[in-house]
Amino acid sequence: MKKTVKVVAAIIENDHNEILCALRSPEMAIPNTWEFPGGKVEDGESLNEALEREINEELSCSIDTFDVFDENVHEYDAFIIQLIAIKGKLIEGQPTPSEHSSLIWLKRENLHSLVWAPADIPAVEQLVNEV
Repeated sequence: MKKTVKVVAAIIENDHNEILCALRSPEMAIPNTWEFPGGKVEDGESLNEALEREINEELSCSIDTFDVFDENVHEYDAFIIQLIAIKGKLIEGQPTPSEHSSLIWLKRENLHSLVWAPADIPAVEQLVNEV
């Protein structure tokens, strides 16, 4: 039986209505695909606590988190991911990649120009269609 991993992802929008996108490094699972940054929820953490911790660890910045934006389950070859996307706002620092190959800010209408990790696609679709 495949392991199910609970993961939170941050949808961070800047003052120019651009959304932060992170490129998974070649060493990561599902390499060289784009995702919303975040990570695994640890035991005893709330979703928002986990996301704020992950963003601080991975991107060396701080965010405020809001409500769940999208939640879906995706089955990969080796595991199942429960991905919970939460909107956030940058409150301190500038995102700097430590685990990812690259970070870019994109407008909603340009999100389809990237090759996304399959689990992130439902949130991408919802963002593109958001008014």
